[in-house]
Amino acid sequence: MQYPHPILAREGWPFIGAALLASVLVSALAGLWWSLPLWLISAFVVQFFRDPPRALPDDARAIVAPADGRIVSIERCDDPYAKRQALKISVFMNVFNVHSNRSPVDGRIVSVTYFPGRFVNADLDKASLENERNALVIDCAGGRVTTVQVAGLVARRVLCYVAAGDALQRGQRFGFIRFGSRVDVYLPLDAQPAVSIGEKVSATRTVLARWASEAGA
Repeated sequence: MQYPHPILAREGWPFIGAALLASVLVSALAGLWWSLPLWLISAFVVQFFRDPPRALPDDARAIVAPADGRIVSIERCDDPYAKRQALKISVFMNVFNVHSNRSPVDGRIVSVTYFPGRFVNADLDKASLENERNALVIDCAGGRVTTVQVAGLVARRVLCYVAAGDALQRGQRFGFIRFGSRVDVYLPLDAQPAVSIGEKVSATRTVLARWASEAGA
């Protein structure tokens, strides 16, 4: 299922419209200086919901970043959603990052499962298993990949637009998380990480990891 967007994500239209309307009304009724804080809020809301197009890297083995942000975890651990040992790479998104989520791989969705939970700081490792989250298990040529949208301290809404049985392509938009969050990707153990802790990544454009062979791509 394709998920087309203009430059500003449709999830943000009501927020952008409300912020701009309030700014215009206060400007008209009370003047520019009184409305200045509202214009600043409007500018923040517009930048938060930007959703620019992204080009895929020219690398058949590339597993791409599912979100903009900073790498906060690279570790071998249990994948509780696909019931296996996996390589987990986590991307933390702050409120200034683009929050559209994109598929890291080509494949078909096996399951989509929502888990209610807490809203602790998504920068913390415990957020992966304690926070509200939505997990996609994807079957690929190279094995199973799990992508988990995790709500954060400020985020209160995880949005997902795909279902079990849907096909995904690398870089395809599949969801959105409002106002700060995290995305965890669980990969087969033989996947080769292409990022390091603390590195800033860009959804679709950044190679997160590579399949061990061309056959996995």
